[in-house]
Amino acid sequence: MGPPNSVTSVVPVSAAPATALVELRDVSCGYGDRIILESVNLRVPRGKVLALIGTSGGGKTTVLRLLGRQIRPLSGQVLFDGQDLAGLNLDQLYAVRRRMGMLFQFGALFTDLSVFENVAFPLREHTKLPEAMIRDLVLMKLNAVGLRGARDLMPSEVSGGMARRVALARAIALEPDLVLYDEPFAGLDPISLGIAARLIRDLNDALGLTSIVVSHDLHETFGIADEVAMIANGRVVAQGTPDELRRSEDPLVRQFVGAQPEGPVRFHQPAVPVRQDFGLPA
Repeated sequence: MGPPNSVTSVVPVSAAPATALVELRDVSCGYGDRIILESVNLRVPRGKVLALIGTSGGGKTTVLRLLGRQIRPLSGQVLFDGQDLAGLNLDQLYAVRRRMGMLFQFGALFTDLSVFENVAFPLREHTKLPEAMIRDLVLMKLNAVGLRGARDLMPSEVSGGMARRVALARAIALEPDLVLYDEPFAGLDPISLGIAARLIRDLNDALGLTSIVVSHDLHETFGIADEVAMIANGRVVAQGTPDELRRSEDPLVRQFVGAQPEGPVRFHQPAVPVRQDFGLPA
């Protein structure tokens, strides 16, 4: 698997590093006895869109769970705006989470709430704003994603692409510093996919956000990302601009970006020899 910290660096040495809003330092974590991430180092520059790409099960969504402290690292530090999430008490953790927005895979809207009420939910839950102000804020967020006219519809009455945009309006309702996107393009038609990608980029720039996008759609992801980090076999194997990853000579990066079935990425999970598993003589 190679040294845990061996990363194909494609960032120019002379470039001055931007201030990181999010940073993972030598983070290892897993589920039970299964290690998912091993000695991972990752910086997310403030105000940028970082795409997380890599093999299925490689640890991309695990990074998002670490940032929300849904899970804790076995070792290392997960920093948000310079704070180690492991050292926060419950009140401090909730305060940090209010500075994060999350676009779940397929939207995860509340099915018994209207479009308007879905977007209003975090405002009512986490603020004491008067209803008149909540109404104006909700309509502003819906207008930003092109769905102010759909405010009275139920989630069952909107398309999959529209539902994803409603979920995005809800994710930015509290004007967070960081927005996390878990497969925002999954299951969308080409038009909806293009709209979603443009919204991620435009909202990031207009609102001064920092965004982390987990996606397998390389074409759209590379089109909106400032930086791309590739995770495979439990480690960050490359990080740089989309063009730098396209030009990478690393076999692992070339296999993934080129969609090649054969290469360093393992097809089989580690297992005992086949003969041993089936009780055959050696």
